[in-house]
Amino acid sequence: MNTTTHLRALALTATAAVALSACGNSTPSAGSSKTSTPSSTTATAPVGSNEKETATVNPRVLLSHDQGLTLLDAETGKTLKETKKPGFLRLSNAGDGRHVMVSDADVFRVFDVGISSQPHGDHKHNYTYEPGLAERTFAAPKAGHVVPHAGKVSLFSDGAGTIQTLDADQVGSKTVEPHTAKTKAPHHGVAIALPDGTMVHTEGTKDARKSIVATKNGKEIARTDDCEGVHGEAAPHSEGDDVAVFGCESGPVVYRDGDFHKVKVSGYVRNGNLAGSHESPIVLGDHKTKKIDDENAEAEHPTKVALIDSRNDSLTTVELGSSYWFRSLARGPEGEGLVLTYDGKVNVIDVETGKVTKRIDAIKPWKEKKDWQEPGPAIKVAGDKAYVTDAENKELVVIDLESGKVAKRISLANTPVEMAVVDGVAEAPAHKEAHEGHAH
Repeated sequence: MNTTTHLRALALTATAAVALSACGNSTPSAGSSKTSTPSSTTATAPVGSNEKETATVNPRVLLSHDQGLTLLDAETGKTLKETKKPGFLRLSNAGDGRHVMVSDADVFRVFDVGISSQPHGDHKHNYTYEPGLAERTFAAPKAGHVVPHAGKVSLFSDGAGTIQTLDADQVGSKTVEPHTAKTKAPHHGVAIALPDGTMVHTEGTKDARKSIVATKNGKEIARTDDCEGVHGEAAPHSEGDDVAVFGCESGPVVYRDGDFHKVKVSGYVRNGNLAGSHESPIVLGDHKTKKIDDENAEAEHPTKVALIDSRNDSLTTVELGSSYWFRSLARGPEGEGLVLTYDGKVNVIDVETGKVTKRIDAIKPWKEKKDWQEPGPAIKVAGDKAYVTDAENKELVVIDLESGKVAKRISLANTPVEMAVVDGVAEAPAHKEAHEGHAH
């Protein structure tokens, strides 16, 4: 934020500078490109102001690093906004195609990426705005999981055990307050709001978690206590948007038709990191089979991933021949599974057949570090492009999923930790909108 003196000095040039920074439509160079430093005048206008209708909007990439946040134009590689905010920041799409939730210790912050593509009948209207951290925040001791689904977004506080839920398109509002629910005890948990008003959430303590509960109008309607070590969730395709899959250490659990269904596995099986798709009833997950009780023991590095079918509560595995980590999982525009492995390749999986259809060379070989908070590669998808960070080499790689080739490599000024990609289109629209021609 600029000082008052600086604001007065720049007042005459602010409007022109903001318009340039918001559009970000300069012609991209071929091959590798470098990020440029934004003009110091980009911070003179309030975040979210200067709405401007444009013919198109380019996807934008938000990166966290040890100095704060960097917002890039994904087509040109241009730096649109630098936000000084040292510390470990986690990033999650808010679900409205415009905002990113920033988990910052004991608060959820809202970052406006400055683009929106709004449906209007058989076409869309595209807008740009002044990007940056908005004034709106949500207090949440040990801010944890963010889950956008069917027009809602749920924010879980691990330190308080509370769930804050509101319409995804209202996260930037200064006046709309979230609905708050409280679990029985603080724990590392997760919650998802379904279209019929049901809230499905975990229960546990800081020492143990094994329960998932469905509530409606404040009353419990279903429960399972058969999900030891419950962690993470994903929403697969379903006609009513009323299905959710949860990861456990004894095989996953599927919530469907108002009840919980256990996926049968043999022995210890942990599928704690899951990736769902609007285009597929099958959820992609990690697959660990080695129970580790000693904190100093060597972590498991699996080479298989899980495919969890929410229609019949079954699990199959796919051997990739190279390991991966929790930021390696994503889904493509047709529901295909994407896994970034240690060999630097993006594995494209047909989730119905379990076959690897492509292996795309993306980044240099890598291996995860002991501390999960240390920088490492990540993969995200928007439209028909996959975005992969190469933390070791300070690079963002853009992959055209249709051709299976790298479209662009962008050099980064800082070592990326987490990433969110937003293209203006709601990632988690309300059920009615989802069936009116939206492409995800």
